[in-house]
Order: sequence, then C-alpha cells, then structure tokens
Amino acid sequence: MAKILIIEDDADISAIERDYLELSGYQVAICADGTAGLSAALNEDYDLLLLDLMLPGTDGFTICRVVRERKDIPILMVTALGKDVDKIRGLGFGADDYIEKPFSPSVLVARVKAHLAQYQRLKPQLSGGQKRLTVGALTADPEQRLIFKNGRELALKNKEYELLLFLMRHPGQVFSREDLYEMIWGLESMGDNVTVAVHVNRLREKIEDDPAHPSRLQTVWGVGYRLSKGE
Repeated sequence: MAKILIIEDDADISAIERDYLELSGYQVAICADGTAGLSAALNEDYDLLLLDLMLPGTDGFTICRVVRERKDIPILMVTALGKDVDKIRGLGFGADDYIEKPFSPSVLVARVKAHLAQYQRLKPQLSGGQKRLTVGALTADPEQRLIFKNGRELALKNKEYELLLFLMRHPGQVFSREDLYEMIWGLESMGDNVTVAVHVNRLREKIEDDPAHPSRLQTVWGVGYRLSKGE
C-alpha cells in the first residue's frame, strides 16, 4: 500500500484529500504545519508528497527544495487557480507537477495514481540490459540514473532526468507538449502545458551552451520540441 503525506493547513481541504485517497486504497498522513511536514517528509518513508505552498512555519517552496535534495519521490504541489508564478517557482524547486485549487477529488486521485505508476515504471532497474546512450555531447547511464554533458554529470531533478532520457531515446523526433506530458507524467495534460514548458526551460539551462538560443533542445514552432541528433 502506497503511503502519501499531505502537508496542508486547511483542515477541510486536507480531509477531502485524505478521504478520497484512502477510499482509493492509499495510506495517508496529514501535517498542518510546514515545519512538522518537512520533518515528517525527511524522516519517514512516504511514496508521494502532496504539498500546499502557503503554510505556517516552513513554506511549501522550501519544503519542496529540501525534500528534492534528499529524496526521489513524486512531489505534487497544490496551487491557487491561475497562479502561474507559483507553478513555475515550485516546478523550479523540483516539484513534479501541480494541482490547482479548487480541484475535483477524482482529478486529484487520478493525478496521484498516474504519478505513482510512472515513478514505478521509470525507476532505475537493478538488473542489466540498460546500455549507455549517447546523443551528441550528451551521454545517459540509465543503470546509474545519470546523464553527462561532455563527460560532466548534469544535476537533474527527477522529471528533468526522465524527460531528457526520453528525448535522448528518440533523437530528432518531434513531440508536442501534450505528448510529452502523457509520456513522462502519465496523464493527459488537460490543456495546461506549464509543467512541460518549465521543465524544457530548466533542461536548456543545463544542456545548452547558450540557453537563450538553444541548439540541442529545439522548439518546432506550432508543433512541439525535439532533441537534435548532432552536437
């Protein structure tokens, strides 16, 4: 049974989240304070973190950053409707995705299920068979869950790694934002592409010689993105 930690100071919202997740078979714990939530996230074993951003004590952005530095679990942040700045900031700190308030409980459960399933599917395999992959200056070692640029290890967060590895396995192929969201995040994008766009921009900062004029991770206008086969 997967264990989920909810860090949310609104008791009504956290109760709804807990009830629907428990009905779906998950074990759920709630922290109403950011400082206590951070301690629980770091010191106990959870499979997914559902994180509000505006919290008493330690704020959600700090929690996201610190947990991501220490643990490789899905982090879903909960944001107010239309707060794109919060989404971009949270994704930049390592959140995998976001859910907007007010949300449908069925959407919440679907997102949680999708992220847990994708995490299990994309976890590094302990057995052999995953060979190193090279595309231009980039080299991926799926066994170790590492990607290098010109021999230097890239500091990639969870979904950044998964997105770049996927593109490296399909060099030169164009994917829409919706396709990438479905392939990497495991759920239809439902018309919101902020998550993919932020992760693409973060990757460009790490793999491009000039992120303002990307030559590796290219935009195909009106279609989507592709990873160049060349240098």
